[in-house]
Amino acid sequence: MFGSLHESFGFLVLWGLIATVAMTTILEGSQGLGLSRLSLPFLGGALFTEDRRWALAAGFVLYTIGGWLFAFLYYALFASIGVFTWWIGALAGLAHGLFLLVCVLPLLPFVHPRMASEYHGASELRRIEPPGFLAMNYGVRTPLVTLLAQAVYGAALGGFLQLHAAMT
Repeated sequence: MFGSLHESFGFLVLWGLIATVAMTTILEGSQGLGLSRLSLPFLGGALFTEDRRWALAAGFVLYTIGGWLFAFLYYALFASIGVFTWWIGALAGLAHGLFLLVCVLPLLPFVHPRMASEYHGASELRRIEPPGFLAMNYGVRTPLVTLLAQAVYGAALGGFLQLHAAMT
């Protein structure tokens, strides 16, 4: 039904980028609309620099690379179950988003050098507010926006892999 990863590599790079752009547009657009204050690219970039402009620029580069890497993980998931569809991708994206909100983001203050924790307030060095459970410290709509963005990412990958499989 579907070619090897080698045959699909260029396709995954292209559609991994497109899916990442779609997801990032939703996440960053939600900030502009006042739906959330969460910026995953900024948080990622702030791991490496305290300069906010450079943190955002570096974060977008890291986030794009991460989107590509996750595209290959999603491909592995699709290949392991033998199903390449948009709705399996959307379900995988929802699961990925839920794991991010419930497990990853609450642990971020323990490893992020510039983020305050729930237990210790802000300091001169740690000025970024911690996300909290479901990242709700960044707004009550943050979980919904994040799950939507992750579902769009997965659906885009699954849908384009489904299209690619139909074309081969």
